[in-house]
Amino acid sequence: MGSSSVSFTCLVILFVTNSALAQNTIQDYLVVHNTARARVRVAPMRWDENLATYARNYANKIKDRCLFQHSNGPYGENLAMGTTMTGNQAVNLWVEERKDYIYRTNTCSGTCGHYTQVVWRKSVRLGCARVRCNNGNWFVICSYAPPGNIVGQRPY
Repeated sequence: MGSSSVSFTCLVILFVTNSALAQNTIQDYLVVHNTARARVRVAPMRWDENLATYARNYANKIKDRCLFQHSNGPYGENLAMGTTMTGNQAVNLWVEERKDYIYRTNTCSGTCGHYTQVVWRKSVRLGCARVRCNNGNWFVICSYAPPGNIVGQRPY
């Protein structure tokens, strides 16, 4: 194998590795959340390593069966799953629910609970995790404190 073939192979491996890591950093999670929050004039969230540890522990706990179910823990929580799901894609999916939220009546015309958690004014700390399940899917979880989606209250 010539040196140019080895270089190309290394470059491809590096690209694939970097693509897998892309859109899953702390900053990636925060930017999408805080962009959505700024749009409705809500203060930015800050990363909380305790929440990230909680999310990571839960994700690792369920990755064998890859169940799409909430932890029922003390935090607000959004989940996403897919064969190519990045953290960035997950948060964008939740933010897309904005179109179904009707502020005037504080109701949803479809699914919007993930969106309202993202922009919940009193939720100011965030921690997220992403794991590859044994079935090949990616599971993304974000935990929020204090939790949002309090019945009868508006998110902002």
